[in-house]
Amino acid sequence: MKSPRTRPHSRPKRAAAVLVAAAALVVMSGCAPAGSDDQVTLNFFQFKPEAVGNFTAIIEDFEAENPGIRVIQNSVPDPDTAIRTLLVKDKVPDVLTLNVNGNYGELARACIFADLSGDPVAETVNPAVQDIVQSLGTCSADGADEVNALPFASNASGILYNPDIFAANGVEVPTTWDELIAAADTFQANGISPFYCTLKDSWTASPAFVNLGGTLMPDGFFDTLREESTGGTATVSFAEDFAAAADKEVTLFDYCQDNFASRDYNAGNKAFADGESAMYLQGSYAIPAIRANNPDAAIGSFPYPVTDDADARVVVSGVDVGIMVGRNTPHATEAQKFVDYLMSPGVVAAYSEAQSTFSPLLDAAPNNDPALAGLEPYFSAGKIIGFIDHQIPAAVPLVNLLQTLVITGDTETFLADLDSEWDKVAARTTTQRQGK
Repeated sequence: MKSPRTRPHSRPKRAAAVLVAAAALVVMSGCAPAGSDDQVTLNFFQFKPEAVGNFTAIIEDFEAENPGIRVIQNSVPDPDTAIRTLLVKDKVPDVLTLNVNGNYGELARACIFADLSGDPVAETVNPAVQDIVQSLGTCSADGADEVNALPFASNASGILYNPDIFAANGVEVPTTWDELIAAADTFQANGISPFYCTLKDSWTASPAFVNLGGTLMPDGFFDTLREESTGGTATVSFAEDFAAAADKEVTLFDYCQDNFASRDYNAGNKAFADGESAMYLQGSYAIPAIRANNPDAAIGSFPYPVTDDADARVVVSGVDVGIMVGRNTPHATEAQKFVDYLMSPGVVAAYSEAQSTFSPLLDAAPNNDPALAGLEPYFSAGKIIGFIDHQIPAAVPLVNLLQTLVITGDTETFLADLDSEWDKVAARTTTQRQGK
């Protein structure tokens, strides 16, 4: 190891082939035929600029099958801000896609979205994936948890690796923590950067932490922490329950290239595409960007071997794209028809192939992308857990704390600060509730 730093159905196939740049903030798809007074127009809020082309093709096919419905795709550069602005103006779109994260959970709990539990397509979703959605928050307007989003595409956070570099150095894919560290030592001894790290973008310290912490934390940690934050007791804490995860985070980042603090995510994608490191601490979501730099990049993947029990490995997965319907849309029937089309197996599969994602549908055929081969079996078997950072309020500056942690190596301060920031947010939330 390096010496420590100064801790300084046919149509859906077509959708996969059409890829165009997001050149405008508002993209209009489909043309209304003359005299179509009975045509319904759906406002479709779509948050991924890199997927505008995919959804344009999907919309064209949908409109061809449903000439009475026109869909206008709206794609904006800052979707989190845009959606909140629309909500303030009481202009909830008819159909939406959002990343299913903590921000989504807040909106779901506020009962912004319709209940989709009665839609037959909800029964086609892998329960393990839907559980991740439900865990982030739901509307309970009638005393029962609703289904406010259906997962359209899932990602997986593992370790990406270069199979050619592994083979040239006689290194096998690690299945335990000790094997991972031994592999890193081998690469380092051979003059190869074990990991390419990009701490100029603070969030890039998070993928490793969510894998380490998600595997090592006690069952029900966040539920207990939230309950105790309002009750004055403290049987769990980050200091007590995340110390091992923080130590292992620091260990991994001790194997980064020397200039890791000045490199950003875009630089990391290019560097890994060019074979500048054996491994990359990013998930499936990085694969399209890596291939954009080098279509022939050698990419493999494997789950984080967090412990020395190979059977304990799981894959951290998030719903990269969830589909919602505005709760008070005047076009509920048409919106539901569009959602059902989006959730059809052919459309989901075509999008998964194009964007290197995992299908969230039951009995879906595995994504055959070789870069996903090391993660796919865990996803298909339901050996997945959600992103723990989605459980942490946005007001807690987790990524900034992680950035400082991996630069300084000061785990005690990191854990103490994380507990302190959590407590501050919990105290404000409790005060707000009492004031209502």
